[in-house]
Amino acid sequence: MATAGLIEEDFPDEVVEIWPENVRAYNLFACLRTQWRAAGMNGVLGLDYNTLFHKMDRMDLTAEEYLDLEDDIRAMEYAALAAMHTKND
Repeated sequence: MATAGLIEEDFPDEVVEIWPENVRAYNLFACLRTQWRAAGMNGVLGLDYNTLFHKMDRMDLTAEEYLDLEDDIRAMEYAALAAMHTKND
């Protein structure tokens, strides 16, 4: 942490647990953290789905798992976009 200039107080006290059935989607979403599409002054538009599908293609998923995981990522993307676009008053 110190290497990055961070201290323990930089992190919230609240611990968020990830349910086991969501770990794969969370890990994939975290892997995509640098893969956001942006449009200048309009800010972030969404994830780069080319990268998402490339990653998913390498995960040896069944067709049903593929669709479920895609839905999970979309849900997290929409929530993240809503948080990013919330204006702080």
